[in-house]
Amino acid sequence: MVTTQEGAAFMAEELEVPLVIIGAGAGGMTAAMYAARAGLHTVVLDRGVPGGQMLNTTEVENYPGLESILGSELGLAMARQARKFGPEFVTANVTALERVGDRFRVVTSKVHYLATAIIYATGAQPRLLGIPGEQELRGRGVSYCAVCDGAFFKGERVAVVGGGDAAATEALHLRHLAQRVFVIHRRDRLRARAILANRLLADDKMELVWDTIVTGIVGQEKVEKLRLQNVKSREEGELEVAAVFVAIGLIPNTDLVKDLVELDEAGFIKTNRVMETSVPGLYAVGDVANTPLRQIITSCADGAIAAYYAHDYITGGPYGRSRE
Repeated sequence: MVTTQEGAAFMAEELEVPLVIIGAGAGGMTAAMYAARAGLHTVVLDRGVPGGQMLNTTEVENYPGLESILGSELGLAMARQARKFGPEFVTANVTALERVGDRFRVVTSKVHYLATAIIYATGAQPRLLGIPGEQELRGRGVSYCAVCDGAFFKGERVAVVGGGDAAATEALHLRHLAQRVFVIHRRDRLRARAILANRLLADDKMELVWDTIVTGIVGQEKVEKLRLQNVKSREEGELEVAAVFVAIGLIPNTDLVKDLVELDEAGFIKTNRVMETSVPGLYAVGDVANTPLRQIITSCADGAIAAYYAHDYITGGPYGRSRE
């Protein structure tokens, strides 16, 4: 039973389907293509236009076979290709995911789906600085992924914000590309593992900016400089850079499953080699899973693997885990 904002109650329609995919980013759409091509009736649920984080990516130049493509174009191309095989794409806000016996109930505002298997592909979102200029210059020098965007700033002065493992890894990747890398950290010591911190501190391309926060990002068409403030002295200053890479963490979109599956210490979903979670029949792919690398291509690979094993799970094939 569902109650509308006006107070009227109605019984939501419940549809039985073999497979529901929640999320239509790279991993979700690849899973949809593989599952539907294998003959499974597949429903893909997403809140907006298919594409996920690709829609926020300006240029992709590390996807095999494509020298350069806009992220939004790649997302739309994936959606077109997936649709050729017949999965049902539905725009819907999923409000609950429940285990019901050996199946799963996926609750939306109008329709409930009773599925034998679920592929959970909701992704993760970068933790934002929340400062002036960040949203306005996103994709024009503001980035959350050095592997994705670092090559665009070869030979330039760039900054990394953060002091943990992610920030150290981003900075060490950029040292092969940038003229100089400024690591801006609000504390007076790095939180990264010793092996990463020592590499960072010993690198002559790195300049550590301690006890400092970024208060603003300045630029007209692209990033030109950062506004800084020392957290101890309150002294303010500016730093000219061509790009800033924000590495203060990711927030996995696990609200629907956080009480259902096992998560790691950072809140990402634990999976095995075939992308299955701690709950049989529930698979997690892409950025929401505890993967060591979060890229479009790795999300696609996750989706293909999950779809293959979900198909066996649903049909009782040799590689599907028993539901008994």
